[in-house]
Amino acid sequence: MEYTKYEKARIIGARALQVAMGAPILIKTDSLNPIKIATKEFEEGILPITVKRTSQQKAK
Repeated sequence: MEYTKYEKARIIGARALQVAMGAPILIKTDSLNPIKIATKEFEEGILPITVKRTSQQKAK
């Protein structure tokens, strides 16, 4: 699925908050920065977060 820049920002932000609050990290990393961790997880496609769209919304 291709995401808009707004969806991507929301997904990474939500995941970074989860990591900052103590959620398990899904990748091997030396970084302690939650945003970098969330971004890497997003790029690898292993985030447990999905986006629901109505039939009128489409990603560009």
